[in-house]
Amino acid sequence: MRIIAGNYGGRRLRAVPGMKTRPTTDKIKESMFNIIGPYFSGGVGLDLFAGSGGLSIEAVSRGLEHAYLVDRQYQAIKTINENIEVTKEPARFTVFKNDAERILAKLHADKITVDYLFLDPPYKQQKILSLLTKIIDLQLLNEDAVVICETDQVAQLPDNILNLELTRRADYGITEVVVYRYRGE
Repeated sequence: MRIIAGNYGGRRLRAVPGMKTRPTTDKIKESMFNIIGPYFSGGVGLDLFAGSGGLSIEAVSRGLEHAYLVDRQYQAIKTINENIEVTKEPARFTVFKNDAERILAKLHADKITVDYLFLDPPYKQQKILSLLTKIIDLQLLNEDAVVICETDQVAQLPDNILNLELTRRADYGITEVVVYRYRGE
């Protein structure tokens, strides 16, 4: 795994040891950023199932101002912190060891809102629809925020959810990337 483009481009990233996480391949990551970017002029990102942190680190490398990374596994948090060290800009990242659903209330209380939301939960747990409902209820998305969901083919996310409008759907074998734009209240 590596950072593909931007300020940190070419730097190598570690994968989380063990079988509990499934890293996004470089091919899918590059395609994903070509869909949503490929570069950004500021903005804040949130990755609720951060794993190795690769998606958020790539987003900051490509111009996001700050990223919040959330994972509940100790090994993932350790790997995220090691990968953030590679950037030499740790102040651009905030890492939470917490459950994705529980952290949402804290983000709301801290008045944190985001422009980019990455959702790549374990395929077997498919919590995307319930998480999106809670995220919108807590008003964590800025208007025109981009929501990037990585799922398996079984999930079959709908074209429109709540105030989210489908902008792109791309298939990569067993993986599907679905991108929405938040249209506000």
